[in-house]
Amino acid sequence: MTSSAQPLKSGAREAHPEHLGHVIFIAAAAAMGGFLFGYDSAVINGAVEAIRHRYDIGSAALAQVIAIALIGCAIGAATAGRIADRIGRIRCMQISAVLFTVSAVGSALPFALYDLAFWRVVGGFAIGMASVIGPAYIAEVAPAAYRGRLGSFQQAAIVIGIAISQLVNWGILNAAGGDQRGEIMGLEAWQVMLGVMVIPAVLYGLLSFAIPESPRFLISAGKDERAREVLREVEGDNVDLDARVAEIEHAMKSEHKSVFKDLLGGTFFFKPIVWIGIGLSVFQQFVGINVAFYYSSTLWQSVGVDPSESFFYSFTTSIINIVGTVIAMIFVDRIGRKPLALIGSVGMVIGLGLEAWAFSFDLVDGKLPATQGWVALIAAHVFVLFFALSWGVVVWVFLGEMFPNKIRAAALGVAASAQWIANWAITASFPSLADWNLSLTYVIYTVFAALSIPFVLKFVTETKGKTLEEMG
Repeated sequence: MTSSAQPLKSGAREAHPEHLGHVIFIAAAAAMGGFLFGYDSAVINGAVEAIRHRYDIGSAALAQVIAIALIGCAIGAATAGRIADRIGRIRCMQISAVLFTVSAVGSALPFALYDLAFWRVVGGFAIGMASVIGPAYIAEVAPAAYRGRLGSFQQAAIVIGIAISQLVNWGILNAAGGDQRGEIMGLEAWQVMLGVMVIPAVLYGLLSFAIPESPRFLISAGKDERAREVLREVEGDNVDLDARVAEIEHAMKSEHKSVFKDLLGGTFFFKPIVWIGIGLSVFQQFVGINVAFYYSSTLWQSVGVDPSESFFYSFTTSIINIVGTVIAMIFVDRIGRKPLALIGSVGMVIGLGLEAWAFSFDLVDGKLPATQGWVALIAAHVFVLFFALSWGVVVWVFLGEMFPNKIRAAALGVAASAQWIANWAITASFPSLADWNLSLTYVIYTVFAALSIPFVLKFVTETKGKTLEEMG
């Protein structure tokens, strides 16, 4: 699926005030997919230890159940574009909402471990679809003057979804008397945590019926009159609708459909710019950020923190994630992508290094010594803050801007796939690595954060202030 990411030259207009509110509603409704993306990604954090005890499994098997959703993510992301080009963006959102709902019910009521793993894959497929459809739809519907700000709704929705999932998990745990397997409504607490996602999933589905189809898809389907109506809805009555339709048609006809073979060349299979995109994606994941969202409750409990407190710390970490994301959104166009990435890398090295130091101490009465415990807790928040204000946002900005037009779509697909694979590698390996040596695990993440600094300095070119055409 392609999206018109850059401002159109002649027909684009600022939405009039009376239309802007409607456009914001449309973008927010589409970004609900991002909310579910964040919610579903992080909600499993509250169920990890309960799943381990319920099914009496070791760390390796547990990790596969947690990480298997990422296989679904990769498949969903890879196929969403083609599906959306065939049946439309709105239908894609509705399919995603149904899969989210079914996954939530299935995960809450599993018959066995394999059953739970299956529903995790279904939910992952929905995540993958949402991760592609939301930003593309917003880019196609938003007036050019507001496209950047409305496009940021997706990332904001993701981090809010992560935070809300941790808050809900904490509330459910307290309602169950601090026991992840405590009974609520005839189910164990962890089952309720996974089942609650039915609520935002249904809301997402209902909202999809309240927003219009993308003008770009309507024109591709020969529904030019309906496309004109939608353009009038979002851009106002003073726009030359015939010119806008002709402009979109021209843009679609002149687009180069990049394919995998366009990426080949250079010394090492891919062109150098493609490897740089892959490198950015891998570094983003290999610093261990998703350990903070998938396993933080387990991590804190492993060093003696009370379960209820560990859930609360997961929530506070997700709030810090929101704060960092807002900082990134404010400064990414002011100080540039590259400086922000370097600032984030330095901050992550400090946070991760302090965590590695704190976890190197032996537990006393099942807990870290007081000083090391506080250092670990503060350092974890520092790490998430610096990741969120830099790599969490900057990598996606780089990937959207750094590739030449003729290979952008295919290169972005390869880089995104590398990101899902790296995410899976970290998620699947953490429980076994933590059992082996928690401190050295964090040393590994620290090393990757440190290596990201020379990587950015040597290979990454600043894209701030450059048009997409200037990328080649």
